[in-house]
Formats: sequence, structure tokens, C-alpha cells
Amino acid sequence: MKLTRRSLLALGSGTSVFAMVAGLPAFASLTDDAVAAFTGGEATTEGGITLTAPEIAENGNTVPISVEAPGAAEITILADGNPVPNVVTFKFGPMSASRSAATRIRLAKTQNVVAVAKMEDGSFQMTKANVKVTIGGCGG
Repeated sequence: MKLTRRSLLALGSGTSVFAMVAGLPAFASLTDDAVAAFTGGEATTEGGITLTAPEIAENGNTVPISVEAPGAAEITILADGNPVPNVVTFKFGPMSASRSAATRIRLAKTQNVVAVAKMEDGSFQMTKANVKVTIGGCGG
């Protein structure tokens, strides 16, 4: 068999199609798996948590975010477009004056930032914010 440029391109595109059809894990499913691991499979409800993130981030390397959830024992932040969606988890003790935190995160591309809070009563609250990134921070 003679390997030509056309046959190599056909082989490469066929492999790409196979990889998409075979169901390689998508980033969104990684985020869903991370939420399920954090909540133990329990349902989440909207509200009760405030996530502040910029609508447009000029640089994905340092995107400022803040989160607040009165009555939360833990808050985890996920970025559904990053290769590893888990960003940070904040844990609050019973003597914490404020159940809020602020940090800077790295985003690879335009994506949703997801905050999930485990409340003291055992329930889970979730909210999302879409951040448009003009220059990617994870090698993009």
C-alpha cells in the first residue's frame, strides 16, 4: 500500500470521527461527575448562593470571582470548559463570621463557572455564571 497525503488525511479524519462517535468524555460530563461526587448524587436546587464573575474576561489566566452562600458548610467552584473542572473548594467552620470567599481562577476558554454549596442542613444549592474569555488561560 502506498501512503499518500490523501490517504493519510482520510485516515486522520476517519480516526477523528471514530473518536467523536466512540464517546470520549466531554468536559460537560466531567463537570456533572464532579457535581455528583460533591453532592453524593443528591439533587441540587437553584438559589441561595451568589456567584460574582465578570461577563467578559480579557485574560483567562486571572479571572476574579467571588461566591457567597449564607449558611453554607462548603462551597466548590467548577469550570466546565477546563480540562480539569475542579477549581477550588472552600470549607467553613461553625464559627465562620461570613460564608463567602474570593479568588482568581484560570479559564481555558469561554465557559460556565459553576458554584455548588453544601448547606448546614445537608441540602445543596447551585448557580452558574457564563464568562466570555478573549485570551485563553490554559494554553489557549
